[in-house]
Amino acid sequence: MKVLIVLTSHDQLGDTGRKTGFWLEELAAPYRRFRQAGYDITLASPAGGQPPLDPKSNEPGFQTDDTRWFEADPEATSALAATVRLDSVRAEDYDTVFYPGGHGPLWDLAEDPSSIRLIETTLRAGKPVALVCHAPGVLRHVTTEDGSPLVAGRRVTGFTNSEEEAVQLVDVVPFLVEDELIKLGGDYSKGADWSSYVVEDGLLITGQNPASSAAAADAVIARFSS
Repeated sequence: MKVLIVLTSHDQLGDTGRKTGFWLEELAAPYRRFRQAGYDITLASPAGGQPPLDPKSNEPGFQTDDTRWFEADPEATSALAATVRLDSVRAEDYDTVFYPGGHGPLWDLAEDPSSIRLIETTLRAGKPVALVCHAPGVLRHVTTEDGSPLVAGRRVTGFTNSEEEAVQLVDVVPFLVEDELIKLGGDYSKGADWSSYVVEDGLLITGQNPASSAAAADAVIARFSS
């Protein structure tokens, strides 16, 4: 099985002067599970090369067994340092696509034509796409073949307004994931803040927050194990 993991290249948290990027646990937990399942893993980002890590995600309080494993694994860190350019990948070369979050994707991947095309092509080919935390916001411009929003009428989840309020970034992000999914007609649901919560609707798999990233990866793997 070949999995493409798509990371942000955006490192500025609005005009706050603070850094953002991808959230480490949301990459590390799926990467580790895909590796254990024997998958061939490719990492991509809009700019290619080393994508920006949200520095908060590597603070002691946010480190996990998965993040420690990832940072100690030479193969994983080498792959992260040399992501391929997103506009160079072909959806047909992969069996599934996984999007970790972090705040960065709200600025670049949500508006990236290559990302939009990748998701549309993958789903239309009958292959699953999973997105966790802020990454479900990347679906905002993705459409079905008739031009309607992909998430319209579909069960989805993503980073909640209350979780965004808790990290005090409601007025910084370009849009709120929960509000955007609802505005697009998604059948949005959520679990308790910071708890693992994953929703599956056909080939679309979404996770609410960092704690949901392992379960979202497990849901992908289950699709190919049955």
